Formats: sequence, structure tokens, C-alpha cells
Amino acid sequence: MKPEIEAVVRGADLAGWESVQVEYGARSFPVLVPKGSRVLEMNEVAPLLDPGARMRASLNAPIGSRTLPAILLGKGKPAAELTVCITTSDITRPVPYKGDSGILPPLLALLHGAGIRRENVTLLVGTGTHRPSSPAEKVAMFGEDVVAHYRVVDHVCDDAAGLVDIGRTTSGTEIFINRTFYEADVKIATALVESHFMAGASGGRKAVCPALVSRKTIERFHSAQFLDSPLATNLVLEGNPCHEEALEIARRCGVDFIVNTVLNRRLQLLEVFAGDLVLAHAKAVELLRSVVVILVDQEYDVVLTHGGYVGINHYQIAKAAVNALPVVRQGGTIVLAACERDDDPIGPLTYRTLLHLLKLQGPGGYMSTLLNPGWKFTKDQWEPQMWAKVLDKVGEDGLVYCSAVLSPKDHLIVPGRAGWDYLPTDSPEDEMARARTMLQNAIVYAVKSPRWKGAVPRVAFIKEGPYAVPVRTPAAARHEASQPVTAC
Repeated sequence: MKPEIEAVVRGADLAGWESVQVEYGARSFPVLVPKGSRVLEMNEVAPLLDPGARMRASLNAPIGSRTLPAILLGKGKPAAELTVCITTSDITRPVPYKGDSGILPPLLALLHGAGIRRENVTLLVGTGTHRPSSPAEKVAMFGEDVVAHYRVVDHVCDDAAGLVDIGRTTSGTEIFINRTFYEADVKIATALVESHFMAGASGGRKAVCPALVSRKTIERFHSAQFLDSPLATNLVLEGNPCHEEALEIARRCGVDFIVNTVLNRRLQLLEVFAGDLVLAHAKAVELLRSVVVILVDQEYDVVLTHGGYVGINHYQIAKAAVNALPVVRQGGTIVLAACERDDDPIGPLTYRTLLHLLKLQGPGGYMSTLLNPGWKFTKDQWEPQMWAKVLDKVGEDGLVYCSAVLSPKDHLIVPGRAGWDYLPTDSPEDEMARARTMLQNAIVYAVKSPRWKGAVPRVAFIKEGPYAVPVRTPAAARHEASQPVTAC
């Protein structure tokens, strides 16, 4: 433990502090926070009692759209001659596709009941720049029967022969779209709708862009210019350049019908939204907001959060840090509990390289590099850009990254202050116990730090970590914007 930290931690009086449970992967552990700390908690919404029935009802009563049988009739040729392409998410998204409450059984039954032949249906896995799905993953997603009896293929963003050029967007992006999807007579897009810290929300148009476009098109979608916009953030659609680009591309290729789902944190179905590309997706986002948004009337000096189950590596944990930004004060402290479980706990080589660049150059230098006309777009550059937003608000010392998995050597390239700085020499051997110790000491130091000069800092805990979206109320945001920023 650093001497200056040890002096504060050893002498801290924690009388009256209260216990909260912090998620650590699939488990959790308790830590103490000051009495009166604000616990920011999502709304609890009950899952559907009969998800299968609701799935069928949604398909038969679509939002803002004709029914699927009516859409097929309008295609101008017999249903038996029509080709259908259903784009799906890959294994990284827990979309409910199979089983009694899944999307595919009633959707396929509806198509076949209207005359569509099985051999004319293609399931297209929208991988974006991700790797192809393995045979085992396809079975896990769709079930053995579907994989055995239907054509299931992966999108490949670098396969020029599998792409078709359909022009440019209003902003000038060249659109290369998956040929199988574009040339199908009937185009159906399926997805899970959850908050997205760049595009506002997943689902809808994102099942086409970035899921089914070329690497070059994806580079534009993830460009530094787009992500630099303050509107490229959670649950913002209007004016969000990522959303608008994806929507224009999805409209251009002619999506006929979507099926979007909203799940709770236990992956239980809350609702199904089928129908029009824009209107059905908007309804899904409306429900999502009611679940994940936490209205907050002030900023806090210290914010505790965690990477959740989704935070399998440093790359994925960026979401938790970014989601804390609306409620941490400028120059405040984010204390983040991480539990990396991926084979590479930081992320791919390109990400590690760019993350090191951010560590060396700081947020301003990193952004200047990305925006330089001579910079060549590099895969994964967008995720360090999101970390740069965090550092821009709280600074290098204001991000305390508590990981018992990353080594002290790893922290030479990881932004923020390492949790290892808060561990005593006699720290526990067990990984989770070690993580708990470093996190507890980091919280104590953040609250009792000499920087506060005896003042009592305001503390908040984001209970659901990366899943929650704290949002400051407009009146509070206007008031804070009018106040001078004072250094401690």
C-alpha cells in the first residue's frame, strides 16, 4: 500500500458506515460506505408471466406495420418463391431465440403458414467485426432443430464478394451491405434492446449497421468524429450521429419487419416489440428507459460502481465507467470494482496498444491523434476514446480501477490508479477477498482523502453498475452548469 494511502486508511474512523453489496462477476461481496450515501438503483419490472403467448401476440399485432402475411402478399410474387433473410445477433448478446418463449419458433411458423418454403429462409448472424460463430454457438443460440433444417450463415465484414455497394449516406459514408440480406425479398431484423453508450440503444437499425456492413462502413460508424459528439451517449437517439447513420443505412436497404426484445437483468423477457423499423424500436426504447434510467438531482464527489457480469475484460468494463459520468462531479472520483474473466483480461492487441497510447498521451493527446487527418483508423480505437471521456472528467487519479486479476505490470498501460496501490503487504491470497480489500481501502481513501480539507464528500453507489443509466434532472444539470468549478 502506498504510504500516503496507508496513513489515511489506518486512521479512518468508520463508525456508522453502512454495508452495500457489490457485484463481482456472478458473485458479490459487502463493503462499507459512509452513512447517508445515495444508493442509485434501477426500477424493478416484473417479467412476463407467459412470454411465449406474448411473443406470438406481438408478431400477430405489429406496431406501425402490416402483419407479416400482408407484407408477403405485397411482394408481387407467390410466397413459395419469396426468399426471406432473418438477421440475428451473435453469441455476445443474450437474445431469446429458441424454445417456447423464443423469437424463432413462432416467427418461422408464421412465415411457413403464409407459404414461405423452408429452403428459402436464411438466418444471417450479424457479427459486425466479431469473429464467426462456431457450430456449437449456433446450436446454443438457435437450437439443434433450427441449425439442422435451415441455412445459418455468418456475416463477414471483409468478404468483398459477399457485400454490395448501395451508395453513400448523407454524411458521405460508403455503404457496403451484406449481399444475402440486401437481395432477399423479405428482410427481418431481430435483436435485444439495451442501453448503448455510443448509439443510445441497441436493437432496431443496429441489427443492420454495424451488424451487416463492411469494415469500412463500420469504421465510419465508430469514427472519432461521431463518438466525439456529446449526443453519442446512452439513450439519446435524436441528434446522435451513430443512431442517425445506422438508421439511414437500415432504411436504405429496406428492412420489412423487426422483432425486438427487452429483458431484465436476470435475462427474463419483459416485452416484445414487433413491426416497423422505427416505431417498434421506439416503443422498446421507451420501456428500456423506464427500467434503466435513474433520475439524479445532483452530482457526487465519489461514485462507486462495478463492471457487472458483462465486464469480462477491461474493454467491456468501459461501459460501467462511462455510465457513471453523469453523476460524478468534475474532478471527482470513480471507484470501480472489476472482475475480468476473459482469456485476455484487458482485451485484443489493438485495444491494448491504443489503451497504452491513451495512458501516455492523456485524453487530449489521444483525441488529437485520432482526429489528425494523417491518422489511419485502427480497430478498437473507439473503446479507449470512451475511456478518454472518463479521464477528461475525473483525471488519471480520479479513476480508481480495482482489479485483483490485472497485474501491477498490466496497469502500466491501463488508465487510472491501480487497486494494488490500496493493498497492504499482508493482503489475502484469495482473488475475491483481495478484490474486496482493495476496493474497501479505495473507498475509505476516496472519502477520507486530505483533498477534501475536512469537508464531507457526497457519495453515491450505482448498485447495478453498467446496466443502470443515471441521468441528472434537467433543473439540476442547469444549476450545476452555472456554478463555478472549485478545486479541492
